[in-house]
Amino acid sequence: MPDKEATRQNHLQAFNRLLDIMDELREKCPWDRKQTITSLRHLTIEETYELSDAILRNDMSDVKKEIGDLLLHLVFYAKIASETQIFDLADVLNSLCDKLIFRHPHIYGNTEANTEEEVKKNWEQLKIKEGNKSVLGGVPVSLPALVKAMRIQEKARGAGFDWDNKTQVWEKVEEELSEFKTEYHLKAEEEIDIEKATDELGDLLFSIINFARFIEVNPEEALERTNLKFIKRFQYLEQEAQKNGKSLTQMTLAEMDVYWNQAKKVL
Repeated sequence: MPDKEATRQNHLQAFNRLLDIMDELREKCPWDRKQTITSLRHLTIEETYELSDAILRNDMSDVKKEIGDLLLHLVFYAKIASETQIFDLADVLNSLCDKLIFRHPHIYGNTEANTEEEVKKNWEQLKIKEGNKSVLGGVPVSLPALVKAMRIQEKARGAGFDWDNKTQVWEKVEEELSEFKTEYHLKAEEEIDIEKATDELGDLLFSIINFARFIEVNPEEALERTNLKFIKRFQYLEQEAQKNGKSLTQMTLAEMDVYWNQAKKVL
């Protein structure tokens, strides 16, 4: 078993090396000198998605690489802020430590929380004490809609606003699906009110996400797995058609279905 102190020293040495490199790049590299907190924002979002992709692929080599890329961005932000004495990396880390201690009174205080649900409930109550005016106030506005729906539902649950069991949630899914089908499935396209249809579809999707949460299935991960599966099968279809000298634009749907069914057997 590795010596804990030796491992900690190794971590600190590697982190110090990163900080030294960051200082040097900020001083000597034209690209690094030019960056601002704003200019890095879209790159950080891209790096976050790349890490997410690596996790879904279970590619641990890429996970390690993408964690490094994301860590570089976080150190970069702190470095830029320190140059105008807004805050520095020590401020960031100490603030984080203080928050973790405050939000874990069952570890660092006298509060009892023996289950995950109790921990989450305490967490949301503590956020209100920190100054959040709403339980939902901590949900980032720019989150993708599916992820945002998950976070909204999780936070509402933490405040005690939730269904009692999954049967009730599924009944809500069926209710929303029935309303959507009745209103739009049998209507001619020109009779459909797109604005109203959009609202109703949103209600249906929200209820499905809610059910997924209740059975502990991550709907974002589920949908992304299906996306990746579809891409692989569609590319198989393209490749097999090309092998036979065919173009998808010249094939009938029935012809494409032959290759698609083959793809389902192997992918």
